[in-house]
Amino acid sequence: MNRLLQKSTARHGHPRRRTLGAMHVILERQKLAQLTDGSPSVAVRIDRLDRAIGLLVDHSADIADALRDDFGHRSVQGSLITDVAASIDPLKHAKKHVRRWMRRDPRPVTPAALALLGARAWVDYQPKGVVGLISPWNFPFNLTFSPLAGILAAGNRAMIKPSEFTPRSSALMQQMIAKGFDESEVAVITGGSDVGEQFSALPFDHLIFTGATSVARHVMRAAAANLVPVTLELGGKSPAIIGRDADLDLAAKRLMFGKTLNAGQVCVAPDYALVPKDCVEAFVDALQRAVTGMFPTLRDNPDYTSIVNTRHHERLLGYLDDAMSKGATVRSLGSAAETFVDRRIAPTVVLGANDTMDVMREEIFGPILPVIPYDGIDVAISHINAHERPLSLYYFGNDHEEQERVLARTVVGGVTINDTILHLTMDDLPFGGVGPSGMGAYHGVDGFRTFSHARSVYRQARFDVSAMLRPPYGKTVDRLLGFKIRR
Repeated sequence: MNRLLQKSTARHGHPRRRTLGAMHVILERQKLAQLTDGSPSVAVRIDRLDRAIGLLVDHSADIADALRDDFGHRSVQGSLITDVAASIDPLKHAKKHVRRWMRRDPRPVTPAALALLGARAWVDYQPKGVVGLISPWNFPFNLTFSPLAGILAAGNRAMIKPSEFTPRSSALMQQMIAKGFDESEVAVITGGSDVGEQFSALPFDHLIFTGATSVARHVMRAAAANLVPVTLELGGKSPAIIGRDADLDLAAKRLMFGKTLNAGQVCVAPDYALVPKDCVEAFVDALQRAVTGMFPTLRDNPDYTSIVNTRHHERLLGYLDDAMSKGATVRSLGSAAETFVDRRIAPTVVLGANDTMDVMREEIFGPILPVIPYDGIDVAISHINAHERPLSLYYFGNDHEEQERVLARTVVGGVTINDTILHLTMDDLPFGGVGPSGMGAYHGVDGFRTFSHARSVYRQARFDVSAMLRPPYGKTVDRLLGFKIRR
C-alpha cells in the first residue's frame, strides 16, 4: 500500500468525503480567488503545471501500487505507462506551448478599409474560472491529469471527483493534490454516486465528464440547470476494419495490444473486428499467435490485468453466456488449459455474433472481441453507419483508396490507421467523441481552447465610422444598403 494512503487511512480511517455544503464552500473559495487574482500570468500557469508533473514523478510507485490494489491485479509497468508517463506528457506539452497559446489572436476587420482608419479586432483567450472534472475508474490518474493539463494551462482552477470504484487511487489522488496545491487552486472530492450527483449539479464554469454514456445523460441534465457548458468523453462500440490487403499477423498484434491493454478496460479499445469473410479463420489464428506472443501464460502473469471488480467480471461472463445461448461460438485465446482464481478473463473471440446479443449491443469494456465477417468494404462501412457513432475507428490495410473511402463515409471521434489507440496519444490532435460517444474535445491547444473563453474584442477607429449607421437616415445609408444588398 502506498505511503501517503497508509498515512491518510491511519489517521482518518477513510478518505475525506465532502458534504454538499463543503463542496459549495470550496467552489465559492475558488471562484473568489479567481476573481481576486484575475487571469494568471504564464509564470503562475507553468508553476501549476510543474507542480502537477512533480506529484506524478514523486508518487509514481505509489500510483502503481494503488492501482494494483484497486484492480486486484494491474500490470505495474502498464500503470507506469498509462497513468504516469502518459499523464506527464500532456502536462509537459502544455508547459512548453502555453506561452504561445496565450497570445492575443489578431483577426482582420470587416470591411477591410476600417483597418486603414485604425480599427482593430482580436481574440483573447480568458480562463473560464472553475472547472469541474469527473474522472473514471479505468485510468484514474491519466484521465484526471491529462485534462488537467488544459485546465491549468488555460488559467483555471479545478475541483476533481474521481471514481468510487477505485477508492485507494482516489484517496491517493486526494492526498497528492492536497500536498501540491492549495484548496483554492485544485481540490479533490471523494465519495460515492450520491456525491457524484451533487458534484455534477454544482454551478461550475465548465464541467468535463469521462465515463459511460448512460451516466453522461444525468450529468448533462444536472449541468443544464445552471447552464454549465460540458465536455463529455464517453465511449461506444469502436470498430476495427481488417482490409483485404492487410498483413494479418501485424494487424492482429496491434489490435490485440489495444484489446488487452488494461484487459480491454479502455474507452478507445477496439470493440469488434470486421474481417473479410474468407479471412476469418486465418485472422483468428493470427490473434492466437499475437496473444501467446505477448502473454506466454495468463494466470499470474504480472503483465496481464484483472477486471476491476466482481460486478464487471460477472457482466463480461454474462455477455459470453448470452452469446453462446444465442448460437455464437466462443474461443479463448492463449493457453487453453489455464483457469483463473482471480478476476482475470482470457482474451476471447466471439464468432457468429449478431445484434441480438449483449456483446454486440453494449460497449464491452473487457478482453472480448467479436469477429464479424463482411463481403466488400461498403458492407463494412454500412455496418458501422447502421449503429451509433463510435469514439474511435481502426483501419488496417495499405489500399489508399479504401482508406479514404472509410474516412469519407464514416463519422467517428478519431481514427488510427494500421494500429490502435495511438491517435489518443498525439498531443496535437484533439480527442473527443461525436454524438453518443462524446461532446467537445481536449488535448493540446484544443484542450486549452476548450477550457478558455474566446473573448472577441473590436477597437473602433478614431474616425467616427458608425456615424453613417445612426439616424436620421438619408441618401448615404441608401447608397450603403444598395452596395450591401446585392448578389
